[in-house]
Amino acid sequence: MRHVLILALGCLSLGAFAQDPEAVFNRSCGICHNGQLPLAPKKGDVQAWQPRLDQGMDVLLKRVATGYNAMPPGGLCMDCTPEDHKAVIEWMSK
Repeated sequence: MRHVLILALGCLSLGAFAQDPEAVFNRSCGICHNGQLPLAPKKGDVQAWQPRLDQGMDVLLKRVATGYNAMPPGGLCMDCTPEDHKAVIEWMSK
């Protein structure tokens, strides 16, 4: 019983850590946000990101979750949480 409890706590604690935004970008977001897709704001393009950020993080997170224009639901990151998406948006917009 003790081993099961330790395993369960270990699994729960793994979910408490967000993914590295740069790693998520490199495997999922960079495909479009490196400048290959003109509608997708490029990573680090503060001017392109500002109007989007002005709409609020809730709007951006909803668009990532459901898909928006050419961006598929989840932004190609199927194992990302809303917290992961928020961290990547904040990282890309700087």
